[in-house]
Amino acid sequence: MQLVNTAAVKQYDGLKHTGDVDDARHLAHLLRLGILPTGYIYPRAARAVRDLLRKRGQLVRQRTTQILSMQNLLTRNLGTRVSGNDIKRWTPEAIDALKLLDEQKLALKANQAVMRCLNQQVDALEDAILAKVKRREDYKALRTVSGIGEVLSLTIALETGDVKRFAGPGNFASYARTVNSRRESNGKKKGEGNTKCGNKHLAWAFVEAAHFAVRYDPVIKRFYQKKCAKGLPVVAIKAVAHKLARACYHVMREGQPFDVARAFGNR
Repeated sequence: MQLVNTAAVKQYDGLKHTGDVDDARHLAHLLRLGILPTGYIYPRAARAVRDLLRKRGQLVRQRTTQILSMQNLLTRNLGTRVSGNDIKRWTPEAIDALKLLDEQKLALKANQAVMRCLNQQVDALEDAILAKVKRREDYKALRTVSGIGEVLSLTIALETGDVKRFAGPGNFASYARTVNSRRESNGKKKGEGNTKCGNKHLAWAFVEAAHFAVRYDPVIKRFYQKKCAKGLPVVAIKAVAHKLARACYHVMREGQPFDVARAFGNR
């Protein structure tokens, strides 16, 4: 069985009629010639674990929605800003002590009840996923990379699958959407390529890792500051994410611990 990469298949411009039958004949012709672009079929068992991790991400986003709703209510009615960490520690008694109407307190308690339920489900999913993944060598190696913790290691390992399917670190970085899609001619920008081509979950993971790495790793922080001096901070963060993506490719493929000096050119 082969999975066709439809984004890479170019239809013949000379065709006057197209349809399901004609498209199938065209794909069969490309297959006979050995030039049919194909995609990666994720193994079924591992795919289930990866989808479970995506379900965890969905629940985390829903939990964030509850926190934002509570912050919005407090800002509108009390004119105060409460951090998300403080809201997570609130008890029903703490809500009762607020100078709000009973209906508003009830709304906050409803958000809190939903958030508490989501916390239980997120913890249960994390335990189930870790039981399947924590012995994998790629997961262990990723834990050594600056800025990458437990959740990001799980995300990168499961979204990548078999890292050997990528010909090189550049291909993996492109799949993680950390490369520039700018099109230029005579030094001028003429457009962009398909910026959504790749894995959005990996793109999120490496940008998150870049933020943490800049915050806690002095070598990466200096690299980031040099990039900021030459351009925008968002471009500098993307440059850090690109470096981390290339480093993670070697870490997963070779099973060696992360070397920040090698990854960021400070050997």
